[in-house]
Amino acid sequence: MFGKNIKFSILLLLLPALLSCGVYTFNDTGGMDFSKVKTVKVNFIENRASYVNPQVAQKFYDKLQQKVITGTKLKRTNDENAGIVIDGTITNYDATQTVSINSQQATVNRLTVTLHMKVRKNYETPGVTDEFNVSRSFDYSASLSLQAAEGQLLDEIVRTLTDEVFNHIFSSW
Repeated sequence: MFGKNIKFSILLLLLPALLSCGVYTFNDTGGMDFSKVKTVKVNFIENRASYVNPQVAQKFYDKLQQKVITGTKLKRTNDENAGIVIDGTITNYDATQTVSINSQQATVNRLTVTLHMKVRKNYETPGVTDEFNVSRSFDYSASLSLQAAEGQLLDEIVRTLTDEVFNHIFSSW
């Protein structure tokens, strides 16, 4: 018991030293070589879905910019020759799925949102673009209209999709 407490105490004493020396940080983004890239440009997210919620594209754009700036050491720029240029399009925003039925009546509906993202990494080979889709579904009570459900789900939609896109671009997962 005494030996475990000593080991734990030593670990607690060394942890701040390890963090301050740059040996390990909790803010690392594993898949990015920041010695080669210094700037990022996040272009406005277009909404080309058949149903358009006018708030989603703007909120996603703002949240993605914020996440990139606070989660990396990159500086934001408006230059198309930035180390990384991020473009995105909302391609699907569909709430037509019924997920659960109880006594011949829908109880849960599902809203599915899909993004098509393009990431140009100018610091590697200029002009090479990584394209990927992110699609997530969000369930809501069938007693709510789509507009009422959107009011409740908007922050979750934006946060979830932002995290997915950020992790795809900046992590080696």
